[in-house]
This record gives sequence, structure tokens and C-alpha cells, in this order.
Amino acid sequence: EVQLVESGGGLVKAGGSWGPPCAALGFTVDDHGIAWFRQAPGKGREGVPCIGRGDGSRYYRDSVKGRFTISSDNAKNTVYLEMNSLKPDDTAVYYCARSRSKLVSWETFEYDYWGQGTQVTVSS
Repeated sequence: EVQLVESGGGLVKAGGSWGPPCAALGFTVDDHGIAWFRQAPGKGREGVPCIGRGDGSRYYRDSVKGRFTISSDNAKNTVYLEMNSLKPDDTAVYYCARSRSKLVSWETFEYDYWGQGTQVTVSS
């Protein structure tokens, strides 16, 4: 059974760092594009960083460039989201998702499996 399991949500002060992992079960992360999305209260779900497996390319939205980094550990079959210099606007539920192929995009319909989400709250 394919599953994505996030962990490590919590409360962080502005300017701090957080790095929730996303463990992949039932498939190999190297065979699919993997992305992190987030959804803030009252807003739609938006892609934050993605990682394309075809060539290992990484893509970031302007709002997180230089602060967030997506990476993977194939031996642990886990994808990580390293978040630094956190701001209150980063408060959201963070989801990891598996692309239907090795390609990635910002479109949620391109992803067939989603984690349950982990809440990250940044206090000012």
C-alpha cells in the first residue's frame, strides 16, 4: 500500500527553523516526483518546493526561495523539508505528495498520493 507519512509539526518562533520529514511507504521516492504543499487557514493549497526525480531538479516559489530546501535520502526512502528564517506567514498545514510521474508541477491534480499533513505554526 502506498503511503506518505509526515511528522514533526509544531510551534516555532519567527526566525527559527523546522524540518519535517516525509516517509514514503510502498514505493521508491527515486521513481516519482515529490512535492511539499501547504494550506494556510482560509486559503487554497499551494506548492512550496518540489523535487523532480528525472534530473533531480528542485523548484521553489519566490516566497520561500533562500529559506526552504527540499531534499531526499534514498536509503531511508524519505523526503525532507528544511525551513529556515520562518515567518508567521509560513503558518500552515504542510503536506507531502507523490507525483504521478517523475515530473513535478504546482498543480495538485498531478499528484496521486498525499500525506495526512502536519501543522506548523510560527509565532511572532
